[in-house]
Amino acid sequence: MPRPIYAEIDIQALKHNLARLRESVGDRTLWAVVKANAYGHGLENAVEAFADADGFATIDLCDAERARRAGWHKRVLLLEGFFDETDIEPLQDLDVETVVHSMWQIDILKRLQLREVKVHIKVNSGMNRLGFLPVEVGTIYDLLTSIPGVKVMGVVTHFANAEPSYLGDAPASVSRQLTRMGRLAHSATAACMANSAAILWHPEVGGDGVRAGVALYGVSPDSHISSEELGLIPAMTLSAKIIAVQEIAPGEAVGYGSRWIAKRPTRVGIVACGYADGYPRSMPDGSPTWVEGAIAPLVGAVSMDMLEIDITDIPSAGLGSRVELWGRHLPVNRVAMSSSARLHAAFRFKSSTDNRHTATDGTSHDQDQNRIRLQ
Repeated sequence: MPRPIYAEIDIQALKHNLARLRESVGDRTLWAVVKANAYGHGLENAVEAFADADGFATIDLCDAERARRAGWHKRVLLLEGFFDETDIEPLQDLDVETVVHSMWQIDILKRLQLREVKVHIKVNSGMNRLGFLPVEVGTIYDLLTSIPGVKVMGVVTHFANAEPSYLGDAPASVSRQLTRMGRLAHSATAACMANSAAILWHPEVGGDGVRAGVALYGVSPDSHISSEELGLIPAMTLSAKIIAVQEIAPGEAVGYGSRWIAKRPTRVGIVACGYADGYPRSMPDGSPTWVEGAIAPLVGAVSMDMLEIDITDIPSAGLGSRVELWGRHLPVNRVAMSSSARLHAAFRFKSSTDNRHTATDGTSHDQDQNRIRLQ
């Protein structure tokens, strides 16, 4: 039999989340973002679950081809645009729309004979990843419309800080990005601006299109606000069974590096999941798992195909018990926060020791000791 590890996708939850976001956007064009294999939920599942979306947005032509084969006949948009002139022919064959964010892409379009390429001008309104500055858009529009076979569909931008827990006075706040967009945010040319966070928390963001990403999968864009509060349902549950139980005496260690040492007699459940299965290797001791209706903390370093949890206080947990690593009972944001807390602590610790005493041989003994304590 295969290893007892399961990634279950709830199609009804995906449909519910789409309907929930549709309530917020009304009749505006709703692009379902399905990059990275629909955030790991399966592109074919997305074709079924997001049938009521107006289009798919992704980053790879291979995704567009898969979606078409799976029966997706609506619009498809490449969020990072094409990467080479060899992409243009399949882009046209598959009727895929593309973002244009750089002059080199325009140069490619100018030197090819095109049938019809539908483009969206990417605007850099302050996030500083891709796009033309707002003041350049008029010139870029003129360049593109002068190329035979190119049809400009509208403009696209992306918000860096639409989540409530982000600082409102950040250099790229929603209000500042909208100000930079200026008339483009309200022009006759179609504008697609709102991401999941802007859909949920910024009704002032206009435009006739939105791009719904992580929220479609039941994950809150803001880790400080639960999916339940937003009316979203987690669509993926990752779980695995306990395949062995170890009785650990005080002073005994668990896992690589003996990172975790028992302070009491402890029942340790060995779970058939590790970092090769997608569970983060960086997870610290105490990270939550859910088993038999209760939280069981991670103990010891995550191995490639196993991890260990403390089930001492859960008498019903044992061999064969199914352990939820994230899902309905344990939101993925809660799991992620455990990992980020460790990383933040490590960065703070590193910053405080970067300028510590360095021996004449070039080694920093203080930093070596700090690394040991961090583990």
